[in-house]
Amino acid sequence: MPPLALVTGASRGIGRAIARALAPGHSLLLSGRDQTALAAVAAELRPLAAGKIHVVPCELGDPADRARFLAEVTGLCDQLGAPVQVLVNNAGIAGSAPLARTDDAQWAALLELNLTAPFALTRHFVPGMIKAGWGRVIAVASTAALKGYAYTAAYAASKSGLLGLTRALAVELAPKGVTVNAVCPGFTDTDIVQRAVANIHAATGRSESDARTTLANFSPQGRLRDPDEIAALVAFLAGPDAGGITGQALAIDGGETA
Repeated sequence: MPPLALVTGASRGIGRAIARALAPGHSLLLSGRDQTALAAVAAELRPLAAGKIHVVPCELGDPADRARFLAEVTGLCDQLGAPVQVLVNNAGIAGSAPLARTDDAQWAALLELNLTAPFALTRHFVPGMIKAGWGRVIAVASTAALKGYAYTAAYAASKSGLLGLTRALAVELAPKGVTVNAVCPGFTDTDIVQRAVANIHAATGRSESDARTTLANFSPQGRLRDPDEIAALVAFLAGPDAGGITGQALAIDGGETA
């Protein structure tokens, strides 16, 4: 049986691209909030997948639903007789506000989904990886974990925390056959960036085209990342050739953080 890979936030954007990149070498367990969208991704990928594709929807930012999800996935793994050996903590949300308007609710929501949920999933699935003697944990962080952006205090804190978690666990798990890495994309052509463009337009009156160009120009390459670029890096980190890479924050940003 091919190794079982769990991808969170798999219904669209970077998560969908990651699931597609992993499909040829893995059985897949896809999670996200939108069951209909997840089912469509699963149907698209079944002809490509090396093993079966399973769909388990979840609102990972809700602790109660997250607990239900972990119990359901554990039961599924027991039925399959196989642990999750590749965990891609991709699900996340972005938020933008000046510090004075970053309220407790926004702070809590971003840290819950972007940091606490990856911690909870990693804590839950790593023992199975250790028992199997092989595993990969990959976090989709952000260039916001590596540098500052104005008006993103909560988001940057959550992604910086995710990077700290990655580095600490990499050292802890290095003798166990489990690698832990983070990929840090710059602005990527997804729904999140489209919402950012709409917010800039609404707040400033600038055209959406101009706002999109501004975000693209954060990169010296002058373009947004494509989700498939991030997915290709994740797929490499999930494979056997990346066994010596752990504890890394791999920027994929066209030189923005150089």
